[in-house]
Amino acid sequence: MMKNNYCLLLCLTLSVAAFAQTGKVYDNLSLTSNILKMERNYAVYLPPDYETSERSYPVLYLLHGATDDHTGWVQFGEVLHIADKAIKAGTATPMIIVMPDADTGQMGYFNQGDWKYEDFFFQEFMPYVEKTYRIKAEKRYRAVAGLSMGGGGSFMYALHHPELFSAACPLSAYVGPLTVENLKERLKRSDRKFTNAEVEAYFKEHNALELLKTVPVKDIKSIRWYIDCGDDDFLFEGNSLVHIAMKKKEIPHEYRVRDGGHSWTYWRESLPTVLAFVSDGFHQY
Repeated sequence: MMKNNYCLLLCLTLSVAAFAQTGKVYDNLSLTSNILKMERNYAVYLPPDYETSERSYPVLYLLHGATDDHTGWVQFGEVLHIADKAIKAGTATPMIIVMPDADTGQMGYFNQGDWKYEDFFFQEFMPYVEKTYRIKAEKRYRAVAGLSMGGGGSFMYALHHPELFSAACPLSAYVGPLTVENLKERLKRSDRKFTNAEVEAYFKEHNALELLKTVPVKDIKSIRWYIDCGDDDFLFEGNSLVHIAMKKKEIPHEYRVRDGGHSWTYWRESLPTVLAFVSDGFHQY
């Protein structure tokens, strides 16, 4: 009887230990933005040992796409399950994953008119989360990734601030309007009228191909790049052009084309590789 009780106790202990080795996601968080003059939502993934350790962690900013919000990667991207599995397998280092809400009803991750989301992200959001959580607030321990519109955000944030990110992983990315004419057509749907000079300036600041021409190559090379887009994705052309432009400038990068389209099935399959890729960078220092 004592032997049976001991076995039962051991099984319960192991079960509790196994259960404890899971991360946590909080997806109902918010902060007040003075820049945007509103509350902004975000979600965060904390690795399995966060609550039992005193260590600080690297951080991945994981950006959602259009029609989603900060819960997209939680609900449809299965970030909790995928991150836990990668950390347990040793293919990813324990990290904090931060998922902001770019309010797709507005202009997404970029500044446009009164919508100064990019200013909010760098001046308010990033400093807030890196003080609130035990994050290693250095370039070498900070990465950005995202899908579709968030892939475009990954391109823009890394190219606008190469001093802040060690890795960028755009997935099925919207690289920006491919021509000024494309941008003009899009802006015709806006209530505001834009001058030609404003359109030109916006194009140069929000098109990955244009930024590859103007951002110093040494700064672009200071970032580890992982670009992934499905062969049936409607954004395939833009991603291919970025790949070609980087090849011509001899900018090291990983470029992957897999079977698939613009779907959560594709991005869920991408996430484990993204976590491994950024982890490799964190460990290089």
